Amino acid sequence: MAAGGSLSTFRLPPLPTIREIIKLFRLHAVKQLSQNFLLDLRLTDKIVRKAGTLTNAYVYEVGPGPGGITRSILNAGVAELLVVEKDSRFLPGLQGRTRCGMSRSDGRYMLSFCETTKLFTRQLYRVTFPPVVLESSSCCTCLLTLAPGKLRIVHGDVLTFKIERAFPESLKRHWEDDPPNVHIIGNLPFSVSTPLIIKWLENVSRRDGPFAYGRTQMTLTFQKEVAERLTATTGSKQRSRLSIMAQYLCSVQHVLTIPGRAFVPKPEVDVGVVRFTPLTQPRIEQPFQLVEKVVQNVFQFRRKYCHRGLGMLFPEAQRLESTGKLLQLADVDPTLRPSQLSVSHFKSLCDVYRKMCDEDPHLFAYNFREELKQNKSKNQEKEDEESYRLQLPP
Repeated sequence: MAAGGSLSTFRLPPLPTIREIIKLFRLHAVKQLSQNFLLDLRLTDKIVRKAGTLTNAYVYEVGPGPGGITRSILNAGVAELLVVEKDSRFLPGLQGRTRCGMSRSDGRYMLSFCETTKLFTRQLYRVTFPPVVLESSSCCTCLLTLAPGKLRIVHGDVLTFKIERAFPESLKRHWEDDPPNVHIIGNLPFSVSTPLIIKWLENVSRRDGPFAYGRTQMTLTFQKEVAERLTATTGSKQRSRLSIMAQYLCSVQHVLTIPGRAFVPKPEVDVGVVRFTPLTQPRIEQPFQLVEKVVQNVFQFRRKYCHRGLGMLFPEAQRLESTGKLLQLADVDPTLRPSQLSVSHFKSLCDVYRKMCDEDPHLFAYNFREELKQNKSKNQEKEDEESYRLQLPP
């Protein structure tokens, strides 16, 4: 690893553009994986700046793709960057599995020959003059070679990767201290962004995973609508389950909006960049699964009064009585809409529901959908019996 004094002045040398890397390795975004490439390095630099000061930091990048944000992170003077990429198509461009001859003319790079893709400069860039071939044992697009000791690349799934073992133990801080010099940054595919942030929020509540180091900060991209839900205030049209689950555990800021036209292929929506900083003390001090159950039940009937969703926490036989008791003890108006409930309201509801669960050990396991299925099955059996009885001869 480079010496500490040189980290802040490190800059990558001039490189082919991300668009050229995509052409070289014949990459394309897979629609089923919700992939969109951000080609403008000015925008990737802006995303990284929103993460705060990264000098000498240890950064975990999620889904680097062709490496745009990766370059910006390395240029920010980090001590180490760990990238985890599930799609194996992107690995050669990061790992340098391609042997290339490179040359420069008028300030731009030209790929003269690539053993992997068998592309010639004349074919790729339609140049009219012979390039000067500079054979090298590694590809000039290889970030591993250009940032020695700074970059680690893992082929894996962020949903299962054990980040708590990735960085030095010395980085760990007490939860009440300032955040550690560890950051998570990523341009998340839309299809994985919501389940991933819910998983990480659960990690925040347990202080494990990426948060075994302390209050690790996250700077992540989402569909603009999801970003607005994460940061929505009480009474907002965008107020949702995500609003409560994020805000009871973290300080959440929508720090940047990027127009969809900046991505390739262009998504149908704009993109929001959201920064998360875990709170020293959660605003609801109950188990994550309990909070999630209460919040999910309330917002599944978001256009109804809140008592409608809260009622689904209880079996049908005791629903009316138990719902009334919950609302009364929590001092919550039953005619409030879900979007009108503050985190403080949910704290009171969760605290009372926890006491009710302690009094009835079977209550937390109750699932109203299972009861509906059982009732439907019983009704079907009765109908079948009645139909069979009517078919019998007198």
